[in-house]
Parts: sequence; C-alpha cells; structure tokens
Amino acid sequence: MEAVRQAEAKLTVYVHPSNAADVRRAVTRQLSTLLFTYEDRFDGVLLAHEVEVESNKAKIMDGLVPYFGVPVHASMLLFSPQPGMILEGKVEMLGKGSIHAIVLGVFSAAIISDDISETFKFKRRGHGGKFVSKSDKRHEIRKGSMIRFSVKRVDTEMNCHITGSLVPPHTGSMLWLSVHDAEYASEINSGKRKSRDISVKIEQDVRNHTTVNNEDAVINLERPRKHRKGE
Repeated sequence: MEAVRQAEAKLTVYVHPSNAADVRRAVTRQLSTLLFTYEDRFDGVLLAHEVEVESNKAKIMDGLVPYFGVPVHASMLLFSPQPGMILEGKVEMLGKGSIHAIVLGVFSAAIISDDISETFKFKRRGHGGKFVSKSDKRHEIRKGSMIRFSVKRVDTEMNCHITGSLVPPHTGSMLWLSVHDAEYASEINSGKRKSRDISVKIEQDVRNHTTVNNEDAVINLERPRKHRKGE
C-alpha cells in the first residue's frame, strides 16, 4: 500500500529517574503512547516502532526532578496517505449517497455520491443495498466488500480521516478487479502487491524510506517543565 512507509529517526526521550533500572522499557512505553495517532513530527500515524538505545550515557536535566534524556534510534512504520494515492479498505456501511470503509482496520474513509463513478447504480436490496456496475453486474460493492479507491483529501485533525473516490481507473471491488482489470491483475501476479493479516497487514515500502535527523524536530515526547528557583 502506497501510504505505508518506513522511517528512521534519531530521538531524545526523557525518562523519569524511577525508570532508570529499565531504560529501554521506559523509552518503548513512551513511544507506544503515540501509536495510531497522527503526529506532525513524523508526518503520519505511527503504526509500529522498534528502538535502539544509542548510548549508555544520558544528559541529566536541571530541576527538582532530574529527568534524563536518552538518545535513541527508532525504526518506525508510518501511515501517511496523500491525495492521489491508492488505498484499500473494507466497506462497513453504505447507502445511496455514500460508502464508508475502514483502512488497515483502523482509519475511516468516506466516499460520497459525487465521487462514486456513474457506472455504478445503487440498488436497495437485502441488508442496506449495494452498488452494481451498469456494464457488468458481477462488479458490485456491498457491506463487507474490499474496495480499492483513490485518496482525495486527508483530515489530519481527525486522525487521518480520508475522503476517497471511485472515479479513477483501477478502482472498485478488489474481487472484481483481480479478475477483470488487467493492470491490477498483473500487479498481483507479479508479486508487487502483498496482502497480510490485519495485525501485519501493512506493507513496508522501502522506496518511501525516510530519515529524520533533526533531533529538535522530533524529540521531547514527554519532556517535563523545568522548575524555576523558588517553585
């Protein structure tokens, strides 16, 4: 999936003295508080991480409680959808005016009527109805269908809420596309597309490999306020 990428970052994580006996655990716990939350510092949502403490020396901060800064190297898996990217999701709800899907089992995506191809017609039958292609009745989208769609907008204030479109080519029901769309079928057969179980259902696209070296931009995950004299 295009929106999933790996990133390497050099961070300084501030640890309370009470956690000095197990610094690695304390660092991992602080990074874990950021999981599945959009972070401007990382330009995406943190999906997974692995950290390596770079030194056994740490900088102690001034103050009544002397937190110490631990330099770490973090390998992170990020979800960073951008307009024009192709995503895949499972339809959770649909009606005549919209389709709502879940991406990677976590992120919500909405496709409104204006962004649903005119080749689809909504039929209100059974449980909630379904969208059926006018050119091929076997191409249908219903609750539970896996769909492939294009990203139009991403609202990071809502933790990466996605507005999608089924108008571009090579979008629609993944089941139908895998048989009837030559480009998509070729992509699957060539092994360029890899699906995984939802717990690891995330592609590590090394082509989008990013390195973050500016510590000031991505440090201070839980940096305490310094105490002034007299406080």
